Amino acid sequence: QVQLVESGGGLVQAGGSLRLSCAASGRRFSSYNVGWFRRAPGEGREFVAHITYTGSDTYYADSVKGRFTISRDNAKNTVYLHMSTLTPEDTAVYQCAASSPMGATVDQLYAYWGQGTQVTVSS
Repeated sequence: QVQLVESGGGLVQAGGSLRLSCAASGRRFSSYNVGWFRRAPGEGREFVAHITYTGSDTYYADSVKGRFTISRDNAKNTVYLHMSTLTPEDTAVYQCAASSPMGATVDQLYAYWGQGTQVTVSS
């Protein structure tokens, strides 16, 4: 069993940056692929980024490619999402999820989920 807790969300102006963290409990976290998803108001859950358990491979949605970077520190059981050049369209609740096939972009393929952290980008 893995428990995930996101942090780092907040209110930021357009063009700004934020770094989200996903802290995990459980010894096996370093063996899990991890993804970030987001849900904007009135919208469905959207894939954002994915990192393999070693950190050697990363995947991004086209909408965030070049602006967001996913990374992990397995010694700290934490995955990060660094977001830059934010726009109001990035406003959403961001959730991390763990334990999926490599490169998974579909939320149903993930076994464990955090509660999410709110990111609001003002224009």
